[in-house]
Amino acid sequence: MSTTYSPSTSTSTSTSHATGRRTVWRHGLAASVVAAVVTTTLAAIASAAGVSFADSSGESIPLAGFTQLTLVFSLVGVGLAAVLARRARRPRRTFVRTAVALTVLSWVPDLVVGFDAASAATLIGLHTVAACIVVPTLASRLDG
Repeated sequence: MSTTYSPSTSTSTSTSHATGRRTVWRHGLAASVVAAVVTTTLAAIASAAGVSFADSSGESIPLAGFTQLTLVFSLVGVGLAAVLARRARRPRRTFVRTAVALTVLSWVPDLVVGFDAASAATLIGLHTVAACIVVPTLASRLDG
C-alpha cells in the first residue's frame, strides 16, 4: 500500500486561510464603520437629551471623538482577530474572551475620570454597543 502526496489539499488549505484572513479584515472594517456611525449617532442623541460628556475639568468629548475612537479601537480588534486567526489554537474562543475582557477594561476610564453618572453610564453603554457590533462579526469569521 502506498501513500501519495496531494498538492491540491495543501494548496486549498493555504488558500482558505488566506481567504479567511481577508474576510476577517473586510468584514471587520465594515463592522468598524457601522459601529462608529451607530455610536456617534447615539452620542448625538444622548447629547441632545442633556448628557454632557464633560469630565471633572469641564473638558467635553467632541462628537467627532466618538467616531475616531470607535474606528481606532475597532480596528485594533480587527487586527487582534487577524493575528489570532493565524496563531491561536482556538481563535474564536480566544478572540471573544479577549474582546470581552478589553471591553470591560474600556469602562474603567469612564468610571474614574470624573464624568457625572449619566455621562459615565452612556459612555459605558456606547462601548458595549460598539463591541456588540464588532465582536460577533469578527468571531463569526474565525474558526472554533
